[in-house]
Amino acid sequence: MIEASDVTKAYGETVVVDSVTLALPARGITSIIGPNGAGKSTLLSMISRLLPMDRGRVLVDGLDVATTPGDVLARRLSILRQDNSIASRLTVHDLVTFGRYPYSKGRMTPDDRSHVERAIAYLGLEDLSGRFLDELSGGQRQRAFVAMVLCQDTDYVLLDEPLNNLDMKHAVTMMKLLRRAADELGKTVMLVLHDINFASCYSDYIVAMRNGKVVHQGPPEALIRPGILRDVYDLDIRVELMDGRRIGIYYR
Repeated sequence: MIEASDVTKAYGETVVVDSVTLALPARGITSIIGPNGAGKSTLLSMISRLLPMDRGRVLVDGLDVATTPGDVLARRLSILRQDNSIASRLTVHDLVTFGRYPYSKGRMTPDDRSHVERAIAYLGLEDLSGRFLDELSGGQRQRAFVAMVLCQDTDYVLLDEPLNNLDMKHAVTMMKLLRRAADELGKTVMLVLHDINFASCYSDYIVAMRNGKVVHQGPPEALIRPGILRDVYDLDIRVELMDGRRIGIYYR
């Protein structure tokens, strides 16, 4: 379980995450939605300890992320940031291998290599394994980074806008893969999404933020509703039921 209590972050006089308290159960997919500047990515970065909190506390299965040794935390929680850039010229295989560092410390074992091959296969990257990252499309690189995170084999997987640079087909494929990781591998996946329909169709739980605060939270059937979406986005969004899923229509 991820428990955040009174988590706050400010830059000067501007509060970007404002006293957020959450308790998210283990397993399944939780999506964080909200307009630009709502504090979604900042909250995710503090939960993963990429960014220090000004106030508050985050526990992951009882481990305080602020005080837990880095190598211990890295075996429980992994994160893919929104801005991934690597200066070195690496192949896909090299990149995915980084996911094993918390275990191997750079000395790969047969078990580590097995994890690498499974992650590459899970993302369908076998044919690209030997290609350099700068030779790939944006979507292919994104899949390679997700493979690296899954290779870390943590119970908790945090992804900041994992659908960046993906076309519709590959975005659907990515969400199906994350759904499989939650259902088949028992992962707890927490991700920032901009598309409310992906959140509606693939999530077990949705957290909606606005102006640094959590304004609504609950299962998709409770949050994907016109009144709540208007409160979050200040936009009239019609909601239709399609194949049992609540779909927002706002292109009008």
